[in-house]
Amino acid sequence: MSLKETIETEYKNALKSKDKGKISTYRLILSSIKDLDISNRSGPNKKETDDNDIKKLFKKMAKQRAESIDIYKKNNRSDLLEIEQNEFNIITSFLPKQLGDEDTKKICEEIISNLGASSMKDMGKVMGELKKKYADEIDFAKAGVLLKQLLNK
Repeated sequence: MSLKETIETEYKNALKSKDKGKISTYRLILSSIKDLDISNRSGPNKKETDDNDIKKLFKKMAKQRAESIDIYKKNNRSDLLEIEQNEFNIITSFLPKQLGDEDTKKICEEIISNLGASSMKDMGKVMGELKKKYADEIDFAKAGVLLKQLLNK
């Protein structure tokens, strides 16, 4: 079953259980996927929307929610914080689990030693290798910060 079909099934289950929070989140997700379908069908590079496209969309949506959560925490808006947190949890449930900080650091150190990287000039090579091997498992914003620390030693 494709990711889109899974989401549609979850949406139907939310409708049956009359869970308003989940219903609105799944509607938001499905409309975003529909927008992605439309943009993929128009323009010079016409293609069908696949699971990888949807995962990229989810990463973007999760990042937006995380930023909103930080803002709501700073401004003590617990009402809005709860809504964003629920959306974030639903969206990230469809993404592969991200590796923790320790695992990410080990992988970064391993790739740096394998490539013989020694300075910031090698950061592009290391990032390229990370993306090739761990595209779905690593948060590249965190990995970038870690790599800067490791390569600046």
